[in-house]
Amino acid sequence: MAEAITSPTELNLRLRRTSGPREVRRTRRMCAVARPCVRPAHRTEALAAEKTECCAVLMMHGSLSYGRVAFLDTLPSEARAAFNRLGTPRCYSAGDVLIYEGDHAQELVVLHVGLVKVTARLDRDRESLVDIRVAGDIVGEVAAMGVGPRSATVTACGEVAATVVPRRELESFLLAHPEISLSLMRMVCGRLRRSDRLRLEFGGYPVPVRLARVLLELAATYGQRERNSLRIDVALSQPEFAALTGAGTRSVQKALARLRQKRIITTDNRRTYVRDLDGLHETALLGARNGSTPRKPH
Repeated sequence: MAEAITSPTELNLRLRRTSGPREVRRTRRMCAVARPCVRPAHRTEALAAEKTECCAVLMMHGSLSYGRVAFLDTLPSEARAAFNRLGTPRCYSAGDVLIYEGDHAQELVVLHVGLVKVTARLDRDRESLVDIRVAGDIVGEVAAMGVGPRSATVTACGEVAATVVPRRELESFLLAHPEISLSLMRMVCGRLRRSDRLRLEFGGYPVPVRLARVLLELAATYGQRERNSLRIDVALSQPEFAALTGAGTRSVQKALARLRQKRIITTDNRRTYVRDLDGLHETALLGARNGSTPRKPH
C-alpha cells in the first residue's frame, strides 16, 4: 500500500528537482519517521549523470529520435519547481498498484524516483504490457482531465516515489500556468503520435525489425552506459518484449536469439545489453549511425 514519504533521504524527491530555501523547508516538514524507500542522494545524482551521458552517446549514434523525454524534463526549472509542489507525496514498493484499470479516480500521478509498468487487460485472463514509465514521467493524465475511467493499470517495479495530484488542484494550477498546460498538451500529442507510429510499424514490418526498434527506444530512454555497451535498465520478460513488439512470444524468442547470435545484444538475468548499436540500427532498417561504417556480421 502507498504511504506518505517520510524518510530524510526522501528529501531528494523534492530537492533534486527544485530549488530555494522555501521549498527545502516545505519538504523537510513532510518528514517525520524514517523509512528508507528512496535511493540516497549520491546514488540519485550518479544515476542522473549516467542518464545524461547515455543520452549524449545515443545522440551521437543518431538514435535519440526513438527515445522519449520525461514530462518534468520538458519544463523550465521554475515551472518544474512549481509543478513539484503539487499533490501529496507517496512511496510505493515493488508490486504496489498506483492506478487500477477501470477505476474512476481522477488523480494525476507524478513519478519522481523509480520505474513503473503500464498494463491493460485483453480479456479476463490475459494482461498485456502497454508501456514503461520512469522518473520524471506522469501517469493517469487522461483520467485526470476527466476523460473516462482509467484505461490501464500502473504497477511499481521496485521502489517508487511519486506525488498524487487531485484533479481540482491540477486544473486550477494549469489555469494559472498556461505554459505548463501547453507542455502537457504537447506530451499527450507526443504519446498519440507514438501510438500511431507503432500501429503502422506493427502492420508494416516483420517481427525482427519491430523488436529492434523497441530495443532502440528502450536504449535511448532507459539505457545506462556500461563499459562497451548500453544496459537497458528495465527488467523485461520475453512475453513483455512480445507485448511491446506486438508479436507472439515464440516469434520474439527467435528474433532475440538471432540478435544474440550476431552479438548485437546479450542478455543476463532479464537485463538486455546493446553491444552493437550500428547492427541494431541496421536490423531496425534505420541504417548505420551517422558517420560510421556498417560493421561486418559476426
